[in-house]
Amino acid sequence: MPTPPLAGGTTGPAALRPLLDTVLTALQDGALRRDGPLPAGGPDTVTPHLRTALHPVIPDHGTGAQHALTTLISALTQGAADPADPLCAAHLHTPPLALAAAADLAASALNPSMDSWDQAPAASALEADLTTALATEIYPRRTAPDALVTTGGTEANQLALLLARERHGPVQTIRGANAHHSITRAAWLLGLPEPITIPAPTGVMDLTALADTLARLQGPLLVTATAGTTDTGQIDPLSDIADLCSTHGAELHIDAAYGGPLLFSPTHRSKVHGLDRAHSVTLDLHKLGWQPASAGILAVPDHHHLDPLHHHAPYLNADDDTEAGLPDLLGRSLRTTRRPDALKIAVTLQALGRTGLADLIDRTCTAAHHLADLITKTPTLDLYEHPTITTVLFRPTDTDDHTVATIRRTLLTRGHAVLGRTHTNGRLWLKATLLNPHTTPHDLQKLLDLVTHLATALAKGSTPR
Repeated sequence: MPTPPLAGGTTGPAALRPLLDTVLTALQDGALRRDGPLPAGGPDTVTPHLRTALHPVIPDHGTGAQHALTTLISALTQGAADPADPLCAAHLHTPPLALAAAADLAASALNPSMDSWDQAPAASALEADLTTALATEIYPRRTAPDALVTTGGTEANQLALLLARERHGPVQTIRGANAHHSITRAAWLLGLPEPITIPAPTGVMDLTALADTLARLQGPLLVTATAGTTDTGQIDPLSDIADLCSTHGAELHIDAAYGGPLLFSPTHRSKVHGLDRAHSVTLDLHKLGWQPASAGILAVPDHHHLDPLHHHAPYLNADDDTEAGLPDLLGRSLRTTRRPDALKIAVTLQALGRTGLADLIDRTCTAAHHLADLITKTPTLDLYEHPTITTVLFRPTDTDDHTVATIRRTLLTRGHAVLGRTHTNGRLWLKATLLNPHTTPHDLQKLLDLVTHLATALAKGSTPR
């Protein structure tokens, strides 16, 4: 057999040009083959189709770059849930900005590894300036704030608990019942006591219960508040929680993975007032920042708070190299090899600026309020409450939870719409998490029409085609 051509991608960025058209064509072809926000048929249809395209996973003889790209990208696109479709609104799954995706492609082509300066000379400087700038947004009155780039909110929350443990020993974590599951998981991974859970009967942490808990506990305490819950999108009373932490000598971590980017919007910034009083803050820009995953951030008010993460590996950060001025990158993450995710974030911030990012946030929040208004005007639908950020809960009137679940799964398996689900206030609700700034009132009405039409058919004992 002849030696395979290097056009498969082993010659660096120059090899990309002949392949880009193939990739774009395959993306377009796959999208045209999918009539809706996700493929119809459910797992029993999607999985066999993908496996047919993929088989054999490792052939004896390669099919070539063009064929492999065309076949697999087209199949993956056809079988994808498309976050750019306005009816794909189940999760915090954002349609990434094209410019951010383009920057991500450049990052993959250049392939800097963010664990030593000699693998990422410019990327390390870019990341340092970006993280300082983002940390300053959260802590504007601090002299030396800093931040780390993470894979997302889960890793950032784990790092926050780790840093608290390194400062104080086996810290007792206190979380709201509305907190993200990663808080409990992080405590388990770090060998910390199981978190104490504060009730959140209205969707946010109960302040009286928190005060009582803080008053009766001894030892190092870490309260974890949430700015944008995954179930309802609500924001804990951050300033009041910070006051209680100050009174009782507890530290505060705020998981603002969802709501943190509201800082960039003059219209909505007040909703996250109090972020700067936390000992650490999680931010996740692959949600309300429209980045391709991953784009998480953990911010701290002083760069020295990150000192416990320092790690020494002589082949990466020898002492004499560090003393000679080469930046030491190993303390910037628990990971060793990691991608330059800072590039796409920096490109986005430069391209859009504060006003551009604020416009995206404001338009998305406006769409969520419009959806809530449409629900209240529809007599056959119940609204949970008006959205805090962009999450809207609703359900057909006078239906049981089984019917709500059936509606959601039917929409999924038919490929008509992607809605989430959450159980709150004693009932199961359909959850629309809007993250597409281009969603129109027509799109929202179409989504509600799909739900009401299906609810009516199920009530009559049939399901429409």
